[in-house]
Amino acid sequence: MAAKDLAALAALLADETRAAFVLALLDGRAWTAGELARHARVAASTASEHLGKLVAGGVLAEDRQGRHRYVRLADAGIAHLVEDLAARSEPARKDPPHSLRAASAGHAMARGRTCYDHLAGRLGIAITEAMTVRGLLRQDTGFALTDAGVAWFGEQDIALVPTGRRPVARGCLDRTERRPHLAGVAGAALCRHALDAGWCVRIGSERAVKVTSEGERALQRVLGIEPAILR
Repeated sequence: MAAKDLAALAALLADETRAAFVLALLDGRAWTAGELARHARVAASTASEHLGKLVAGGVLAEDRQGRHRYVRLADAGIAHLVEDLAARSEPARKDPPHSLRAASAGHAMARGRTCYDHLAGRLGIAITEAMTVRGLLRQDTGFALTDAGVAWFGEQDIALVPTGRRPVARGCLDRTERRPHLAGVAGAALCRHALDAGWCVRIGSERAVKVTSEGERALQRVLGIEPAILR
């Protein structure tokens, strides 16, 4: 990448409205321009202008269905970049929440959430650490599934389907826990399975997820995670 290309990418994200858009899109869904405008509290025309720049710069991809225009993060690499930047820009000391609702939402996001297409927060860290302790995942030479880890995914009937150049396993710096959680093909597959199997359910309007009673039992059975850690 040339210096001017890196500068152009940085400039795309160096705007508060565009930053709000890409952070919202970390939930892995496709949003309409109107939804993002309301989320960032800007006019529809302003949102459209910013989205055009993000699409042209390769940060977002655009899908059209009839009259509706949807945008999403271009790929997992962009999602990883945004999450990593968010983690590194988190202030060391945060202002206290201004309301009970904001405090509750913050606690829910810290407890468990999706980071694009994988699990983050205390939930993501607990799973990552349990897999490492059990010899399913290595972190000493970068993130990598062991042979036992690949076999474990098979035993859980979780398919690891390679997609392009995306690694099977990679570490993603967790912005609330300040430690890496499992991302990559394996992280996405595990997150998808957790939601499909009812181990986790989405709550609220953001990215927060909650482990169900069934999920607590399953994670204790397959990874030895104590339920109290997940609450």
